[in-house]
Amino acid sequence: MTGSNKSIFLRNARAVLPDHVSEKTDLLIEDGFIRRVYSHRDQLSEFSRNVSGSSEIDLEGLTLYPGFIDVHIHGAVGVDTMNADAQELERVSEFLATQGVTGWLPTLVPGPDTDYARAVAAITAAMHEESAAPGARVLGVHYEGPFVNSAQCGALHTDYFKAYSGPECLAELPLPSAGNAVKMITVAPEIEGGIELVRELARRGWVVSVGHTRASFDLLEEVFEAGGRHMTHFMNAMAPLNHRAPGPVAWGLARDEVTCDVIADGIHLDRQMLRLLCKLKGANRLTLISDSIAAAGRGDGDYQIWGETISVRDGRTSNAHGSIAGSVITMLDAVRLMGSLDVSEVDLAQMAATNPASLLGLDGDCGTIEKGKRADLVALNPKGEVALTLVGGEVAFKR
Repeated sequence: MTGSNKSIFLRNARAVLPDHVSEKTDLLIEDGFIRRVYSHRDQLSEFSRNVSGSSEIDLEGLTLYPGFIDVHIHGAVGVDTMNADAQELERVSEFLATQGVTGWLPTLVPGPDTDYARAVAAITAAMHEESAAPGARVLGVHYEGPFVNSAQCGALHTDYFKAYSGPECLAELPLPSAGNAVKMITVAPEIEGGIELVRELARRGWVVSVGHTRASFDLLEEVFEAGGRHMTHFMNAMAPLNHRAPGPVAWGLARDEVTCDVIADGIHLDRQMLRLLCKLKGANRLTLISDSIAAAGRGDGDYQIWGETISVRDGRTSNAHGSIAGSVITMLDAVRLMGSLDVSEVDLAQMAATNPASLLGLDGDCGTIEKGKRADLVALNPKGEVALTLVGGEVAFKR
């Protein structure tokens, strides 16, 4: 989706800026980018005279955040990223915009090569599509596997897990043809050839994340040297913390340079554990994700997903084996939950927008409310509901 060539003047916003909350802020948006940010009322009279040709949106009573970015999402509103076409991905994008999300990475589970090819073709088409109904941008692809540990499979199907025997294996992971496509992958470095895999992925510019793993602390130190710097749904689908056998959880907590993403639904991680992680890792090293599946936005019920029945009861997913099978939350739900734990608005913006943008190498483009950044923005009302979402300066949702 390209930026708008119109000018928009946002007035009277309570804006969450990178290091503070500005109680009265005006923004000028031109060609889809933030051109000026004014937080001081005494400077606004001259500014206002120069925007007479702009359409105006009054955000009085609303709090403006940088648009949320979901780096791990399998689907929503009945659409599964593994079998969706481009139009169905657009439907997810439209839904996500109603939830404050302005960018997302369709996430693929281990499956047949033909499924990968079809899914990535749809992602490519969605990235090139110019839709009349703007929604969250499709940013690339996230492969959750197939190079992961069957002993920590979670809800993933082990039939399609793989070892790594050399660079030719990566040819089995098709990539979107769009030149700006992000490519992210979750791997377990203890699989055969794991360290070589991490090194090769990093060399090719992939975002490498550790997950579905039982790797030892020492092996993970090798991962760090090879280019692995992030961890997928931290504490879930990985060996638990053990005081005599420090593994992935200990490594993630001990390594300040390592960032982690978390599913903040109160189910995958207890609320008190989320509070503890904020204390131990800090907001600058935590990224919120949804890990949502096609049932998100549909309510409780039984759904056919990934070739099996996944049940949703009281917002909790489970497969036939009783394992949690993703979530049905959105990034907005995660932000609300973290806010209920007294996480500051600046820290919420960092975890939901700034950190994911940095992880994906997009921090020069989006993730904060600053001059020169894309106008990917979300305004929340006092109830925590989305009142307005802008994607590249276009109104993608307005309540």
